[in-house]
Amino acid sequence: MSLPVMPFSRLTAFSLPSAPASMQTKGNGRGLVGWLTLPVAILAAALVYSHPSAAAESSQVKTGHSIASLITASDTVGANSPLHIALRLQLQNGWHTYWQNPGDAGDPPAITINADGALQGSTQTIQWPVPQRIRDSSLMSYAYTGDVILPLELPLQSADQKSDKVNIMAHASWLVCEHVCVPEEADLALTLDKGPPAPSAQATLFEQTSQRTAVPSPYAATFSSNGILQLTGKDLSPSSVSDAWFMPEQQGKIAEAAEQKTIIRNGSVTLHLKPTTNFSALRSLSGIVVLKDKAGTERALQIHASLGTLTDPAENTLAASAGFVQQMLFAFIGGLILNLMPCVFPILAMKALAITRLGHAARREQILSAACYAVGVIGSFTLLGATMMAARLTGSAAGWGFQFQSPLFVGMICWLLFAMALNLLGVFAFSAVSLNSSPHTRHHLWNDILTGVLAVVVASPCTAPFMGVAIAGALSGPPIAGLTIFAALGLGLALPYLLIATFPSCARILPRPGAWMVYLRQFLAFPLLASCVWLLWVATLEGGASIVVLLGSGMVLLGLAAWVYGLAQTHQNTLSDRKRFALHGLALLALLGALSLLPVLRQQAAAPSSAQGMTLPEGVEAFSTARLQTLHASGKGVFVDMTAAWCITCLVNERVALDVPEVREAFKTQNVSLLRGDWTAHDAAITAFLRQHGRDGVPFYLFIPANGAPITLPQVLTPGLVIKTISSTR
Repeated sequence: MSLPVMPFSRLTAFSLPSAPASMQTKGNGRGLVGWLTLPVAILAAALVYSHPSAAAESSQVKTGHSIASLITASDTVGANSPLHIALRLQLQNGWHTYWQNPGDAGDPPAITINADGALQGSTQTIQWPVPQRIRDSSLMSYAYTGDVILPLELPLQSADQKSDKVNIMAHASWLVCEHVCVPEEADLALTLDKGPPAPSAQATLFEQTSQRTAVPSPYAATFSSNGILQLTGKDLSPSSVSDAWFMPEQQGKIAEAAEQKTIIRNGSVTLHLKPTTNFSALRSLSGIVVLKDKAGTERALQIHASLGTLTDPAENTLAASAGFVQQMLFAFIGGLILNLMPCVFPILAMKALAITRLGHAARREQILSAACYAVGVIGSFTLLGATMMAARLTGSAAGWGFQFQSPLFVGMICWLLFAMALNLLGVFAFSAVSLNSSPHTRHHLWNDILTGVLAVVVASPCTAPFMGVAIAGALSGPPIAGLTIFAALGLGLALPYLLIATFPSCARILPRPGAWMVYLRQFLAFPLLASCVWLLWVATLEGGASIVVLLGSGMVLLGLAAWVYGLAQTHQNTLSDRKRFALHGLALLALLGALSLLPVLRQQAAAPSSAQGMTLPEGVEAFSTARLQTLHASGKGVFVDMTAAWCITCLVNERVALDVPEVREAFKTQNVSLLRGDWTAHDAAITAFLRQHGRDGVPFYLFIPANGAPITLPQVLTPGLVIKTISSTR
């Protein structure tokens, strides 16, 4: 423990007795007495100058990885003027503590200071210096290293008129991290004399810290709900600013580790941030913008940006945007591949029958059928995209497949697929409102539109290759561009049907309609019934076991309604109007009985405590940002699997490429941990992690090696691909 540093004036004001000349004469008792006073004087001086009232730094407290103390900018303190005081943390080499926003992980220091005696006051507000940015793989921290000074202003007012001492007491807590993180704390005390303020030996530390503190920005700051932050000012130009970055005061509003694309023009600096949860609900944005010039000098500016509309020609000119064209292409290819994804299999029953019927129909009917199917697909994708954008604007963290995170929605889709299966089995026939003069044509056209809608509804929880980047771009860009990207996604899904209708030669190779179609129609009802079982399982994970009773009861009532309605259709020519009306009424009552369960389902959906979550196999850990950071800091590679029970592609990947013996053995051999994030129900941490890596849905796979850059894997996995990826960095 080091002694407090004393001002030079105090040292010179205290004189020690010198040895008199007579002491040099042997036997001189008076000289001996004089020399005996020397140790007494030294001891007295030590006692005087070690007293807290003369110190501008408290006694130091040594913790596991730091030395903590209180320091003040003056040795004395006057009434009715704030005292500049600071928590000083001298950290071990390689260790760091955090800013008020720690970033992706960590916790900021906290301190409570109270003063009594001649003067009294209290404070907890730290005046934060500008932190360093510390990147660790895919995570970003805002932190301090070395000798850390965290200043505060302690307001003081007169209290005890009889005392001339001010007693200052503080309790501080902080987190220090290297490869592991350790919480530390200390109780600190300091006593100062009341009097005119005089600079202390630690005053230079305050001056140095003030130079590392952000100053109020002289520039107007505006941000948009999609993550664009802009500073405007006459002296901003490419010649005065070469780089810039933003550190928000609030944690979790942007993807901290994501690249902040910077556009510097004459009169403005524009930063493209990657928003996360609830960013669109912000009405103001505070933080530090650091401007760096060509010489490497940095200016830290404290900004308070207001919400506004920003016009950026590079973002609004769609034709000139290479990024937009790429996202359009990715969306189209992703929609095309979506036809082959397992999540679309349940609706292949209707498509197969429609395509077979289309092969030998009239040309006009072929084109109308394909066009109506395409309208259903493209319109549904566009509507889904608009819904997600609207949800973002209201502050919701909606991602791709968000609707399947609701047990109510899952239950309604389960009922819908069950009704479709009954239709395919011939329990009842679908009748639609007239579209034109031909009942036969209007029946098929409505079926085609409905097939397109159902294709999107069932396919929406899945993410095909190329879709992830396209959807993330659609949701973060201008609304018109986003809706166009969603329309391109729908066009890709509808394209095979459109090609068959456009080129008759393709349609002629299809088999002729016949009796076999009836059996195929009935057989293909069973994939829909299997989908109902899957959706019941998903609903159970989200809403608890009791939800099975509600959904099962609804299916019984729907089955009754379909059967009674089918009887009325089958015997409509032999039944009297009264009996036919009674059957229709009974079918309607059964249908209304099923619908009456929806409010109860909604209440069940609002009870997350009953949710069970997906069961993790042996050797797989639940995802959390803290666990990810701990594993990576310990020198292990980490494979992140973001999944959901309603994502069939996710489940297939786990069964064939992740939870298989050869891959599990490779994880063990390569010292790689597997973290699985369950996004079945809404999880804000997983949503933020997905947004941080430019994704808005699952599946998402990320391998973070012990050393090296993270590797993003495609949405469809094979055992060989996984083993090759985790072995490539060894």
